[in-house]
Amino acid sequence: MISGQEIFSNFHAPHSASGRGGTARRQLRGGDRERGGDRRIPPEHGGVQVNFCKNPSCANFGIAEESASARWSRDPANRYKLHGGGKDYPHLICKACLASFPIKSNKGIHEEFARMQAEVHPSEACCPDEACGNHGLGVSAGKPFYSSFGKTGAGSQRWKCMACQKTFSVAASSTSRQRDSHKNKLIFKLLMNKMPLRRICEVAEMGPNALYGKIDFICRQCMAFAADREERLPRKKIRRLYLGVDRQDYAVNWTNRDDRRNTVISAVSSVDNETSYCFGLHLNFDASLIPSEVEADAAAFGDHATPPPYRKHAREWLRQDYANAKRKPSRRIPAATIEARVSHAYARAAARDDVENAELPEGAERLPEQGMQIHSEYTLYGHFLHLKKLTAKVEKVRFFLDQDSGMRAACLAAFASDIKRKRRVDAFFVSINKEMTVDQKRRRKGEAAEALREFMEAHPALDESKAILEMIKEAIAKMPAIGGWSDKWLKHPFPNMSEPEKAIAYLTDMGDYDMDHLAWLYNKASLHSTDSLFMQIRRRLMLLERGIHSQGNAGRVWNGYAPYNPKQIAKMLGIFRVFHNFMLEGDDGLTPAMRLGLAKGPVSYEDVLYFTQARQA
Repeated sequence: MISGQEIFSNFHAPHSASGRGGTARRQLRGGDRERGGDRRIPPEHGGVQVNFCKNPSCANFGIAEESASARWSRDPANRYKLHGGGKDYPHLICKACLASFPIKSNKGIHEEFARMQAEVHPSEACCPDEACGNHGLGVSAGKPFYSSFGKTGAGSQRWKCMACQKTFSVAASSTSRQRDSHKNKLIFKLLMNKMPLRRICEVAEMGPNALYGKIDFICRQCMAFAADREERLPRKKIRRLYLGVDRQDYAVNWTNRDDRRNTVISAVSSVDNETSYCFGLHLNFDASLIPSEVEADAAAFGDHATPPPYRKHAREWLRQDYANAKRKPSRRIPAATIEARVSHAYARAAARDDVENAELPEGAERLPEQGMQIHSEYTLYGHFLHLKKLTAKVEKVRFFLDQDSGMRAACLAAFASDIKRKRRVDAFFVSINKEMTVDQKRRRKGEAAEALREFMEAHPALDESKAILEMIKEAIAKMPAIGGWSDKWLKHPFPNMSEPEKAIAYLTDMGDYDMDHLAWLYNKASLHSTDSLFMQIRRRLMLLERGIHSQGNAGRVWNGYAPYNPKQIAKMLGIFRVFHNFMLEGDDGLTPAMRLGLAKGPVSYEDVLYFTQARQA
């Protein structure tokens, strides 16, 4: 989880566009002529456009730059100026409010969003011939493209492609052609109850290859089941969602004794505080990419000599960029009060070339050998676009974001129209001091309880809940402005053991809420739901448990059960999200899906393992 060590603002402090900006523009224009296109602003791709001012109070918020305009930096009709380029990360400066924000590749964000959609919506059966025009077009397209062609001896449906006349079959059940299918439930349960993979092999009496095959099968079934249930979410009318958003880091063990550096990748999660339903759990890793091919293609395209947002492979971490990034300071920050931590975060953010990129690889880390690690800010943009699709019919959505610059920018970009025009989305920063000891937490809670008691004695007409809101209203009037953008932070007057010190900043304040409503929203701000999810991941998934500090190994962290392939992390998180949402009951006997209205009762292991999409039956 990033919260305690990676907390940043969204913007640099306002600054002038003079200096090397003119040289950068000439360099970029020269490159554009050589490549035959206008690359001053990455073009809109797949309906994605995020290069606009992300200051909600600015008139340019949500309005993208017109990149095709001639003499764009001098034309009064253009809203932004280009600053930086070449060796400097290119930024746009808003002419209305002077806010500076890094340019991002719309194509890269669209690719990341498409990857997430492909993960949660398994491909439908289609013509297997890649040279055929119907390849990629599912059998549900109907008779002009496919014809029913009887069944196989095992009862599977056979189809005939009307384009190439070839036949293929679709399994009649999820366990067709599968050996030892009776062990699927046992393996599913053991995976979700923190048993090491080697011990699972012993208990289930199977080899490692067979176990990995079972994990692949369980993951496919979970993805298909979740996709079927969540298809109704974009049409489901929900009154309120309070989504806590945070990230968690995972280690991947080294596979080469000559290079014992670990790979560290992170997952971003959004969980509703009311129902505990996890709407997304996305890893900044693409298993479908082959590093050698991407590196060769990037070199052929000239990506290393091109500013990051204009590259063909803008979202992927390339080896050269990773080596250069490791020379930057460690991401570790000293323990301090909540106010000092917030202030320190803004200072660290302003010092970075790209304020939205919170990744600072350390010397003991390396890129994965299989698949490609994705720049975390691109995963964040894709994640929030995914949430935008799922929450289309929600009346009001409130985001409680860990204080992370990329998270802020991605949320405001994806929901710009919902924030400013429709006013159905609000966003808050939430910073929590998670380095306090249990005794410190108890002492802090006791001090808050004493302050509340004294306040209630002075206001005997108020009950406890109303007294807390009144204390928050008094704190709102005294909020200090912190950081280059003068975000106003409220220190919550009444903490609890899970969030003993908490500060909150309202990022989308349009001045249209009265004081009572504001106090109520500040009191709702919390990251407890996503923190609880991450805690369960650590406690239930052996592959993702925290490393053990060893005194006999020079203090290094030992990740004895960590996987050797990041792909396994993605699979385990996909399985766990379904388990958490649909199968894991809370103290009230309900699952998150039941509370949200996506299920009438707890889903059994059999319901997931033997799920078959109706259109493929």
